Amino acid sequence: MDKQGAFPPLLGDLISRNASRLTAADTRLLDVLTGDPVRAAMENGKEVSLRAGVHPASAVRLARRLGFKGYPEFRSFLQGNLMEGGGEDFENPAARMAARLMRAEEGGILSSLLDSEIAALQRARHSVSDADIRGFSETLRDSRRVFVFARGHSAALAALIALRLNRSGYRTADLSSQMHQLAEALSILEEGDALWLLAFRKASPLIQQVCEIAAAKGAKVLALTDLRGARIEPPPHRQILISRGAPGESQSLVVPMTIANAVILDLAAIDEGRSLAALADFKAFRAQSPLSQALL
Repeated sequence: MDKQGAFPPLLGDLISRNASRLTAADTRLLDVLTGDPVRAAMENGKEVSLRAGVHPASAVRLARRLGFKGYPEFRSFLQGNLMEGGGEDFENPAARMAARLMRAEEGGILSSLLDSEIAALQRARHSVSDADIRGFSETLRDSRRVFVFARGHSAALAALIALRLNRSGYRTADLSSQMHQLAEALSILEEGDALWLLAFRKASPLIQQVCEIAAAKGAKVLALTDLRGARIEPPPHRQILISRGAPGESQSLVVPMTIANAVILDLAAIDEGRSLAALADFKAFRAQSPLSQALL
């Protein structure tokens, strides 16, 4: 694009700057593009023209009127906007998936995902300290009971955390699996308990309400969040903020799972053998119990 090397941040800016030059065919194309920005960023000029019901060359002419050398450059602009996560598109799962596919076009799906996860883990190395981990593990060690709560995909991680803490000898309930009895579970929270919250992308109203109830009952709240879901009120007793990846990257549970594993490992290092003894007892029970044969 012949604009001193920089693209304007939004398609709307381009349309406004060139409004007087746009034709009826351009308007029909732009209606299609703005009506579904995810699909628009994935299609070529011929496909967009077909959906708009105009001549196949119309998309190329539109791109040039907007200042691009051709439609491929215009499409790159649309993809760049999507991958940068501007506007509300990245609250849309389809937009997030499309952006990941775009990043994977050159290097392959697996390589793209691995690069994304490695980059996110490296960022965690520099953003989360051993003191952050120790703050979580000390709170868990000193708690009478632990409750874990998450929504969406992070509920899978909540289940794993609860499983590992129970095996380590800590009475833990996964509230995410008890949604039909959430009120009953929260009613028994009290001082001396800990609530571990997981909130990624944003803290839902339910997460906020659970946090408020726990704080009112005197339980200590631990929150593991990504940068988009960082704001929780009232402020947790301890909070670890991590990035699961830039917009358009994988945004998986690898980074928060690594942090959770670090907390549980550190807990075993400071609880005077409680975790190790519980794990040994569990191993012995599983080996001797008739359940082991029944579950094979």
